[in-house]
Amino acid sequence: MDMTHRMAAHFDAAIQTLQANASALAPALASGVDLLFSALTSNARILACGNGGSATDAQHFVAELVGRFERERLPLAGLALNTDTAILTAVGNDYGYETVFERQVNALGQPGDVLVAISTSGNSPNVLRAIEAAHDREMSVIALTGKGGGMISGLLQETDVHLCVAHDRTMRIQEVHIVLLHALCDGIDALLLGDSA
Repeated sequence: MDMTHRMAAHFDAAIQTLQANASALAPALASGVDLLFSALTSNARILACGNGGSATDAQHFVAELVGRFERERLPLAGLALNTDTAILTAVGNDYGYETVFERQVNALGQPGDVLVAISTSGNSPNVLRAIEAAHDREMSVIALTGKGGGMISGLLQETDVHLCVAHDRTMRIQEVHIVLLHALCDGIDALLLGDSA
């Protein structure tokens, strides 16, 4: 295979993965928008977490909330739990890396807040513990996973939203995750700004 063909194949695979997941995830996405909109319009906050590429996705999502997505609006209350190196290193050193998000959820989370938990495998120990802490604090969870949902799928409650990408390859899952996060942002803005288009 020449390199040009190899590169083109990535576009084909990404398109196929997006199309394969579109109809399956659209209803859950709509539920996620409703959950986030309800929280944000009730003075609750959105906390987000993930590791590696998922950490970047969590930061990206929160940046769209606090800054703006595509249109001018008031800033929305969001916080990425993977951005404070002092907290991450102190908690990781003193209590173990698996607690770095759980401890922040326990410190910052309030009933009515929403945790956006991102893990392509669905098995990240620190994300699992963050979900458990969120439930203990009467928070809802929107989980973005892949590979069948992993252990996260067994932790979720009826009031939670599971956006599980039907694929086993990490990069394809991450590509869909960013589309899902952008769709959530668009849905929030559409409700806030009265745009039904």
